[in-house]
Amino acid sequence: MSSSLFELVFNGSPIGNYLLTPTPEATIIAVNDAFLKASSRRREDLVGISLFEAFPGNPADADDSGEAALRRSLARVVETGQPDPLPAQRYPIQVELPGGGVAYEERFWGAVSTPIFDDDGRIVCISHTTIDMTEQVNSAAALTESERRYRALATATEDVVYRMSPDWSHMRQLEGRGFLKDIAQPRRSWLEEFIPQEDQEGVNKAVHDAIRNKTIFQLEHRVRRVDGTCGWTASRAVPMLDADGEIYEWIGAASDITERKEAEQKLKDADRRKDEFLAMLAHELRNPLAPIGAAAELLQIANLDEARVRQTSQIISRQVAHMSQLIDDLLDVSRVTRGLVSLDKTPVDIRRVLMEAVEQVAPLIHAQRHHLELHLPPGATIVTGDKNRLVQVFVNILNNAAKYTPGEGRLELGADVEASRVVVSVTDNGVGMTPDVAAHAFELFSQAKRTPDRSSGGLGIGLALVRSLVELHHGTVSCESPGDGMGSRFVVCLPRACVEPVHSEGMRSSGSSAEPATSLRIMVVDDNVDAASALAMLLEALGHEVMVEHRPTRALQRAREAAPQVCLLDIGLPEMDGYELARRLRAAPETASSLLIAVTGYGQESDRESALAAGFDHHLIKPIDPKKLYSLLAEVSV
Repeated sequence: MSSSLFELVFNGSPIGNYLLTPTPEATIIAVNDAFLKASSRRREDLVGISLFEAFPGNPADADDSGEAALRRSLARVVETGQPDPLPAQRYPIQVELPGGGVAYEERFWGAVSTPIFDDDGRIVCISHTTIDMTEQVNSAAALTESERRYRALATATEDVVYRMSPDWSHMRQLEGRGFLKDIAQPRRSWLEEFIPQEDQEGVNKAVHDAIRNKTIFQLEHRVRRVDGTCGWTASRAVPMLDADGEIYEWIGAASDITERKEAEQKLKDADRRKDEFLAMLAHELRNPLAPIGAAAELLQIANLDEARVRQTSQIISRQVAHMSQLIDDLLDVSRVTRGLVSLDKTPVDIRRVLMEAVEQVAPLIHAQRHHLELHLPPGATIVTGDKNRLVQVFVNILNNAAKYTPGEGRLELGADVEASRVVVSVTDNGVGMTPDVAAHAFELFSQAKRTPDRSSGGLGIGLALVRSLVELHHGTVSCESPGDGMGSRFVVCLPRACVEPVHSEGMRSSGSSAEPATSLRIMVVDDNVDAASALAMLLEALGHEVMVEHRPTRALQRAREAAPQVCLLDIGLPEMDGYELARRLRAAPETASSLLIAVTGYGQESDRESALAAGFDHHLIKPIDPKKLYSLLAEVSV
């Protein structure tokens, strides 16, 4: 080949090339146009000088090992007489800055050093071809970094990451993060393996719609988890499209939303129970209102004898007591669930608690003609607790047993004494419970299935109150039933106290006598005209002198004139509330020592404290218990 032709081939090559002397200095003999362009150098600046002088290493760059690697490669060529390739090698090159000075620009080069021999077999020069691989290396590094970030993200997230074939026939990859099983090999049976049978049709439909429309697949469905349980997932997959717009793969992620779904279901169940409770409460409140309304109408239109009037008033009293009990239960549940109940704990004999509970439920048991068996310990068994609240616990359980057992049923109340606890059980042969009802029996608003005559199902507050009160006593309560129509058993466990019994005060007279010891001057203040009039008539029937006012300002004036010994004040009054009225009455000399009684529909402990702070002596909740009122009036000295 002629020298001119060699020069044309040498300079026309698209691959950078220069010829070096086979010496340690590696002097540049020739350089082609492709290398000049790649290195941004001129031929006259390179030819005749050492390669390592033309392209010196950066002494400030500890990672710049390009010069040393190139020297070793050239030495191997001279030593072996064989070509020596170098992979992509980091070799920053020196560049001149526009404003003067020099800097090093990071470059990566792929190179092959080939020995050129003369006719005698001696190396006359080394052909050094180079390819600037900076762009490829940077692209590969960016891809590697992107993959590393993706892996970090996939590891950090709790989502499942998966890849699917275009038609979803194969699951190509699944990384479950402990939620679903990881897979390394493609799976054809992914649908049957991961999706419950009843959800497969919905998943298939959503998949086919996404494939047909080339849109994002997204669906909430149930899924088999790695622990064998069935949970919920929110799955979303994006179609990957090629240059022709065809799907070549799906990339998706699935979140474990089991806890959220369970929480949503609990909210739905609670909302349903609330609606059932409100409907039942309305029914329960209308029941006593019907006889009260009929009795009131009867008193207006008929000329009744004394016996019939007494019978009518007894009907009204019983129904009012029933309504009051419903309201008290509701308030109790509210106070307990908000942590506003404080217990008056003392050593209590559990036998006495159970006997008082039986005494309170006895009328219902007798009315239903039930047979009640008692199995109580022979001696005193002491627990530490609030006696009234413990009685309330067992009244509720016994009341449930009596209510949900058909007439002439069998009830059993037993108490077993163990070393550290007392176990009280109430067993009946009544309507029983299904497993799902038993599992939620102590939840607020939980009710059994109701029938039109209300022979089953209740307000759903009694047993919730039982559990809360028992837990406040550091005890436990549970229930079990073989099933519908097979009876129920409730068990309460209370810690046993290691103390001697404290003998409770004997049963006192209820003080229900309507005969007052002394006639008193009483002022009733209530803006509800009917309520004030009814209370006034009751007090007058007892022989008291009663004055009625409906406005606080008029009541203050009347009090200065008449100096009442007792003032019954409503709290929700116009102009000023009952608290302010009480403060002014207490400040007036005519009523400074009068007995002030708050009469209100607000029965929280905070309401009672507010009344006492305002100067009231007592706090009564509407409707007033006549026995309590008689007792308070009997204590007034003239």
